[in-house]
Amino acid sequence: MKILLISDQEDPFLWDYYKPGRLAPYDLILSAGDLKPSYLRFLVTMARAPLFYVHGNHDVCYETDVPEGCDCVDGRFTVCQGLRILAFGGCMWYNGKPFQYTEKQMERQIRKTRRAVRRAGGVDIILTHAPPRGFGDGDDPAHRGFECFTHLIEEYHPKYFIHGHQHLNYSSFSKRIHQCGETTIVNACGRYELEVTLARP
Repeated sequence: MKILLISDQEDPFLWDYYKPGRLAPYDLILSAGDLKPSYLRFLVTMARAPLFYVHGNHDVCYETDVPEGCDCVDGRFTVCQGLRILAFGGCMWYNGKPFQYTEKQMERQIRKTRRAVRRAGGVDIILTHAPPRGFGDGDDPAHRGFECFTHLIEEYHPKYFIHGHQHLNYSSFSKRIHQCGETTIVNACGRYELEVTLARP
């Protein structure tokens, strides 16, 4: 299964300089937030694949300018083509605007999904806007990762943890890929291609 990961920065290769058929190889598009609604609408229109998204901390515009044709999976557990996806938008609280959460608020969101995860027998991908604490996040309040996301990785051992929020040009030490045990953590900033093979029957 080939997945296109996107977040935070609209990629000219997929928009301004798009060529027909460029999105044809993808079975699924996952947006980790902070992208223009018009960009998401364009991609889902040109692709022959579903587009799932979570809210970034700057996505208040989604409330009035909805990315039609795309599926908001924020705060939900969903299954697509056999792929089990758990998703949470927003970032750590820093100035009280929408889509900002304290650790306790995010933990409450996570608790609401636990029954669905148990019934499905686990999670393959966790999709978030903010990173897990200690893996590619920042030290400032706005870009600090959630500790409860790190605990989720340790509990569920998903194959992939996909996030955005931390732009790769924020620091010369920024890395796109981190590893936490069995889980590969991917910063989706801009665009990134992922090939996923489900090991279970």
